[in-house]
Amino acid sequence: MQILASLFLPTYPDPPGPKIASNAVAVASHLGATLDVAVINVDIPDVSNALSSFLLDLPAKIREVKAASRSRGKALLDEAAAEAARCKVTLTRQELKAQPVLIGEAAAAEGRYFDLCMVGWARDTESIRMTAEEVVFSSGRPTLILPGDEAVGALDHVVIAWDGSRVAARAVADARPFLERASAISIITVTDEKVLPREDIGDRLAHGLTARGLRVRAEAIHAGGKEIGAALQDHAMRINGSLLVMGGWGHSRIRDFVLGGATEGILSDLRLPVLMSH
Repeated sequence: MQILASLFLPTYPDPPGPKIASNAVAVASHLGATLDVAVINVDIPDVSNALSSFLLDLPAKIREVKAASRSRGKALLDEAAAEAARCKVTLTRQELKAQPVLIGEAAAAEGRYFDLCMVGWARDTESIRMTAEEVVFSSGRPTLILPGDEAVGALDHVVIAWDGSRVAARAVADARPFLERASAISIITVTDEKVLPREDIGDRLAHGLTARGLRVRAEAIHAGGKEIGAALQDHAMRINGSLLVMGGWGHSRIRDFVLGGATEGILSDLRLPVLMSH
């Protein structure tokens, strides 16, 4: 069955990094997926009145912001279409619009119609991170978070962060298309961060994946005082991992997400592509 992947590109207040479109197309090509690219332009309600027009000319400023958002969106769509044509990836495109605080919700709602959601990440860009969090926790779909400033390369060494939890199991199931195409799969379990269900959970998962015809190795590591998100990424990069698979811990309090330690660490300092499921 054809995989349907989606890429969400907010255009306000900050656009995603310059590599996000090419990275998403590369992932779609790797999976043999079709790709739907949706830009989310800003929709600011009209707040004009006599005082705002006289003092600040707010209506003109709003028109200027919305026009800039649409212009960025068109450029992003054109860039993605050109890259998809070059890589022979089937691509559809659409323009969504949402009020500033609802951009992430618009992306999450649209993402429910696809098998895989993709979002960009940019350092110190709160609006981009908020969109990623909303898609991870509200779309109901696995979400691939991609660096926006550098090419991701081939996602052929998949690293699974495994603690035996429900969300980790969900992430492994959601990662199946990547696992089936991987040349190497590593399972890492951090043993000094929290109480685990049993000592051999990594080996048990490795046995199950091996029985499905996959090449897998499992190992236990120590965080050694590091934040758990940093420890996972450090080890994944040390063993030349190209994709980290993990469950996403968190819940929403009126659009402010309360995140688990590993999830917070990853979303604060993303250093490689991460497939996150909730």
